Amino acid sequence: MEGHGEDLRVATGNRLLAETVKRDYREAPLDARQRALCEFAEKLTRQPSRMTAEDCQRLRSEGLSDRDILDAVEVISYFNYINRVADGLGVDLEPEMKRRDTE
Repeated sequence: MEGHGEDLRVATGNRLLAETVKRDYREAPLDARQRALCEFAEKLTRQPSRMTAEDCQRLRSEGLSDRDILDAVEVISYFNYINRVADGLGVDLEPEMKRRDTE
């Protein structure tokens, strides 16, 4: 999460936004589209078997195309996969990264 937070800070040029999203996106000043994407990502990550067509429809209602949704699902799924691979192999975080217990 630390590395991704840094990527967000660089992409947006906004350290406070990156820190807030990293800590809890619900507290960040996101627009409706960004918030919908975060909620979608959280649900796909934490409760993948509970995803429904309505979840995709909500993203469409925020202006995302089916291609955008496919891209989002692929990126979210890839990061879930690679994080599990790293966790499964006991890969250590970079020294500047802090481990955060989320469960």
